[in-house]
Amino acid sequence: QVQLVESGGGLVQAGGSLRLSCTASGRSRYVMGWFRQAPGKEREFVASIPWTGGNTRYADSVKGRFTISIDIAKNTVYLQMSSLKPQDTAVYYCAAGLAYPLTGTGGVAYWGQGTQVTVSS
Repeated sequence: QVQLVESGGGLVQAGGSLRLSCTASGRSRYVMGWFRQAPGKEREFVASIPWTGGNTRYADSVKGRFTISIDIAKNTVYLQMSSLKPQDTAVYYCAAGLAYPLTGTGGVAYWGQGTQVTVSS
């Protein structure tokens, strides 16, 4: 069983930066990822990375602005977000998946509780 605990959400102005963190309960072989869901929208893929690091994947909407990374020693996955836009406003979810590459919700085995990110204009 994997438990995922997220932190780092908040309110920022457009053009600003924010870093989300997700700490897993233990070691795993899961592919780690971030998803987001805005009101009235389906949950969508943002970024993913193998637990060992290396090959990252990004949604086209965030490529060049967001960076996913892993600190294996701390069992922690990060999402560094820069050049934030109001369209990035959503609840962001950490995820552990079984599929590789992980690019959709169908490959997710465990979800975090979600953290709100709000970008003002």
